[in-house]
Amino acid sequence: MDGKGCYYDNIFVERLWRTVKYELLYTREFNSLKEVKQNLSTWLEGYNQERFHQSLDSLTPDEIYHNDQRINRVA
Repeated sequence: MDGKGCYYDNIFVERLWRTVKYELLYTREFNSLKEVKQNLSTWLEGYNQERFHQSLDSLTPDEIYHNDQRINRVA
């Protein structure tokens, strides 16, 4: 990190990957890299389209991203 407060830049990505590891990667056994990629893709789709997030007022990330009216209100 190259400046004061820069550790905040990675906090969201680190939290996402911690969730991926504990909910997907550490709980299943994979036989190939292709299988890992397929499962990761499926898991991320569910994470963004179906899973409600407390920090987003119980909405999914896709609902926030694709709803222009809500984005304008937040910004």
